Amino acid sequence: MRGLKSFVNYLKRADKLYWFIMLAISVYSLLLLKTVPNSESGKSYFTVQLVAIFLGYFGAILFTLIDYREIASYWYIVAGFCLFLIVYTQIFGIAVKSSGGINAKAWIQLPGTTFQPSELVKIGFIITFSKHVSELKERDLLKSFPQVMLLALHAMIPIILVHFQGDDGTAVIFFCMFLAMAFGAGVQLRYFGAVFAALAVAFPIAWEYILQDYQKDRFTIFRHPETDPLDKGLQQIQGRLSIGSGQFWGRGLFNSNSRVSKGLVPVQQSDFIFSVAGEQLGFVGCMLIVLLLLLFLFRTLRIARKSPDCLGSSICFGFFGMIAAQALFNLGMCLNLLPVMGVTLPFFSAGGSSAACLYLGFGLAQNVHMHRMNTDKVTLRR
Repeated sequence: MRGLKSFVNYLKRADKLYWFIMLAISVYSLLLLKTVPNSESGKSYFTVQLVAIFLGYFGAILFTLIDYREIASYWYIVAGFCLFLIVYTQIFGIAVKSSGGINAKAWIQLPGTTFQPSELVKIGFIITFSKHVSELKERDLLKSFPQVMLLALHAMIPIILVHFQGDDGTAVIFFCMFLAMAFGAGVQLRYFGAVFAALAVAFPIAWEYILQDYQKDRFTIFRHPETDPLDKGLQQIQGRLSIGSGQFWGRGLFNSNSRVSKGLVPVQQSDFIFSVAGEQLGFVGCMLIVLLLLLFLFRTLRIARKSPDCLGSSICFGFFGMIAAQALFNLGMCLNLLPVMGVTLPFFSAGGSSAACLYLGFGLAQNVHMHRMNTDKVTLRR
């Protein structure tokens, strides 16, 4: 009886609609991956995703049991662990074939599998940066130029380290998370203007001295992939054909004669999972993905708005920035609106590391909702 009462009390405190949307996304993701053929090594993307989702939900529930203020009070442990993960990956990491990047040394080898530490570091960054920006807001220091520069330096640490791994797609996501949390906390707009002005000035320099040839090719070809249909434009051409072939209702799930079953779209289980939905479930299936993600994002913002403090709202804005940026960039590259950049569609793309860690972010946002009425003062370690 005690266990049942605890469960009922948990449900009363939780955002049940948020849970429902999350469960719907999980089921839809598994359904799409069930239709994708196994990898060349025989690995089932469906099975890997199912295990990752279970682990992710377990971690999310654990996260909701501890007040987010208490979690953030150990920011220094989180920061140290994240720094260790990135440095360890830089030294001992490996590159994974068809990872969406070229020579991206962003994975580490674990018994029987690989793991991408930067996915876990995203969650750590949400915690540490939210703690940082909330401390500044409490002390009324967000208008101080030196303090804002320290915030920018905080964000640049994971961005630069991930860049040196060769995973610039993830570096861009970190940057978007930084913008979302800084904006949500109330950093003055003039600083954002300065950031974008600096980017405009820096882009020609980056193009000349930092971007590699394959990255430049992605920028120059994405609008006209048919100019190199057998190499640089192949993925986007095939993805577009699959999406268009589904028309309104799709060609049907588990179609043995489909483009999905033949594996015509490179990395269709991950970066181009949207093309799987487009072919098999058509426009309706694609719009269902967009609708579910929009509902999820709006619910995240609602939790942020109802948060009792800057720490809670910053956590939600960070998670919002991560999901929104990944969804925008992934859908953009699948629809030939943006260059291919190795960014997965959140919750839908295959990838144990990404899936499990995304659910941890969901747990953090749910935590903010469940502890919003907690008036107990937590001793925050500064």
